[in-house]
Amino acid sequence: MKKKTIIIGSSAVAGAIVIGIGIWAIWGRNKASDSDNVVYVNSVESIMNPGSGNGAINRFAGVVETQEKLDIQVSQDKTVKEVFVEEGQEVEVGTPLFEYDTEKTEEELSKAKLDLERISNTIGNKYNEIAALEKEKKSADQESKLDYTMQIQSAQMELKQSEYEKKSKQVEIQKLQDTLENAQVESEMAGVVKSINDGSSGMEYQGDSQAFMTIIAMGDYRIKGKINEQNMGSVIQGQPVLVHSRVDEDVTWKGTMGEIDMQNPGNDSNNYYMSGDATTQSNSYPFYVNLDSSEGLMLGQHVYIEVDYGQEEKKAGIWLDESFICDVDSDPYVWVDNGKGKLEQRKVTLGQHDEEMFQYEIADGLTEEDLITYPEEGLKEGMTTAKGENGQMGQSNPEPMSDGSLEGEMLPEGEALPEENMMENEVLTEDEGMMSEEPLPEGQDGAEEIIGGTEDAE
Repeated sequence: MKKKTIIIGSSAVAGAIVIGIGIWAIWGRNKASDSDNVVYVNSVESIMNPGSGNGAINRFAGVVETQEKLDIQVSQDKTVKEVFVEEGQEVEVGTPLFEYDTEKTEEELSKAKLDLERISNTIGNKYNEIAALEKEKKSADQESKLDYTMQIQSAQMELKQSEYEKKSKQVEIQKLQDTLENAQVESEMAGVVKSINDGSSGMEYQGDSQAFMTIIAMGDYRIKGKINEQNMGSVIQGQPVLVHSRVDEDVTWKGTMGEIDMQNPGNDSNNYYMSGDATTQSNSYPFYVNLDSSEGLMLGQHVYIEVDYGQEEKKAGIWLDESFICDVDSDPYVWVDNGKGKLEQRKVTLGQHDEEMFQYEIADGLTEEDLITYPEEGLKEGMTTAKGENGQMGQSNPEPMSDGSLEGEMLPEGEALPEENMMENEVLTEDEGMMSEEPLPEGQDGAEEIIGGTEDAE
């Protein structure tokens, strides 16, 4: 009996162990899944102020340039003898810029004048010849008159040919004389010599044109940016824009978006996008911003360009886009980090509603320091949070939705995002001067830091 009791006891222990292992496996798997799925959050302050880095408003790199410039070309049949100015030098209207070599022109002019003298002599001789033939014809018998008539007609044709040659030679001489008189080229506008392509550096001119010399006007500035084929829909002609200083974020200029220069595409070796099953290189195009005022800007200064949604005129208090607020009409709340690295629902009190900006004032429940995320399917209280880089928000490893797809899932290799989504989660790279996707360093998951700690630490 004792032995039987021991056997039953052993079976119970074994069963308990099996059940325990099963519970541990389920709990451990769920815990592992939960720990893999991090919810990225960002501060209310950064969301309200796109310039602080949340990426809510697209920005483009730009550079200050002049609206008016003068490109001076060198005649292909001429050689520059001397340049009188240098790059960066200020010039006025009439300032000598360079001089052509006139030695060859002077030789051609001397030869042309000799040719003209010879032609003039030929014409004089022909007139005398025709006069003599006509005189002889009058005293000639009837049979000889026909022969004289033919000689006179032939001489008249030669005379006309010589007169034509004389006119052509006179035009040639005038051009050569003009070349000598205009051998010294002067500036037709006041400004600064931007570039000189005289070949002295042994390098090809790297500017926007192949002009021998370029002069730019001073003070009348505009902003030049670049955009690629994937995000050119962000540039709408006539749209108001803000131009930010790269040195001081609070220093801005206002302007209007100009046209995209589709006639001058530039292929950017660093600009690629996925198309079907291949990687395609995208062209970039310059676009321009016309400024309301250029006071304080310097030629060549690098700036940031963004569409003006009225973000510069900050409203008092906390204002959030409608998309952040759940149950607006009944019991409004937002998804917030609880300060311990965990997600929670927090009720908020709504104030005014800005119908034009699609924003609500948060009268109570949030501070600018609170970290929030976009509402999306699968969010649960208690999920681990992390501060996102470049405005990243949402789940890192979302659960499948009801239709079997994943919220924010990664595309299979070789597939492309729909065009309407190409602008999401894109950041500015300064050396490209346009919007493009920026890969994370190897080993990073897109979060700057885990807020709070791990579940074990908790």
